[in-house]
Amino acid sequence: MNESVYALEIKNLFKTYSSGTQALTDVSLFVPAGGFYALLGPNGAGKTTMIGIITGLVRKTSGSVAVFGCDIDTDAEKAKAHIGLVGQEVNFNPFEKPIDIVVNQAGYYGIPRSVALPRAKKLLQDLGLGDKMEERSFALSGGMKRRLMIARGLIHEPRFLILDEPTSGVDVELRRSMWEYLRTLTVKGLTILLTTHYLDEAEQLASRVAIINKGAIVVDGTMSEILALHDESEQRADGFRGGKLEEVFIQLTTETV
Repeated sequence: MNESVYALEIKNLFKTYSSGTQALTDVSLFVPAGGFYALLGPNGAGKTTMIGIITGLVRKTSGSVAVFGCDIDTDAEKAKAHIGLVGQEVNFNPFEKPIDIVVNQAGYYGIPRSVALPRAKKLLQDLGLGDKMEERSFALSGGMKRRLMIARGLIHEPRFLILDEPTSGVDVELRRSMWEYLRTLTVKGLTILLTTHYLDEAEQLASRVAIINKGAIVVDGTMSEILALHDESEQRADGFRGGKLEEVFIQLTTETV
């Protein structure tokens, strides 16, 4: 196994909170460099804890995590420099202008303003916020705020972008154009780890997928391998049928309860 091809390597990861809650149990995950990788699971499955550990916001109990070969414990600064994070919650100052929010973020990575300003302008333009960059951010729509967070997450040109429920509350047109833009970045080598409850979205975007339930990975493979687990003959008791990935997701996350 050539580990250099992995954007993210998680080995035997455990997390137990002080309350005694076991959030992650012996999780191992290998995310290849390039393209979309979907991490799916029901609420409370352990996705947020895992992302918190990867980004240094949550302390793991045991195991190892590396981003492009940089261990998050022994090489934390380099590991964090590779990561861009777009979290679930809107967490910027609503009274700041989008251009200032993005440029100020660049400062945390030591990027000089002379470099950050033109880079921020291009990101905001590419994400459809070119005519909004000098307005107060509280005036942006929900979808525009999500795009602003993506621009902020990309300002230091990370190799690995984590998108945690990025399209929650975003209308269909904005969602599609956002994915088109992010696809162009994956073609250039960006790796995206996506968590979403829109399973049809994951099915269309991701080439690989892992499903986590109750703190453990229940399946991990290429999208075609996961979809092949779909049983066409199985009929839901309520008669409702979703997409193939949705049906596999329900099957795997309910059978392990």
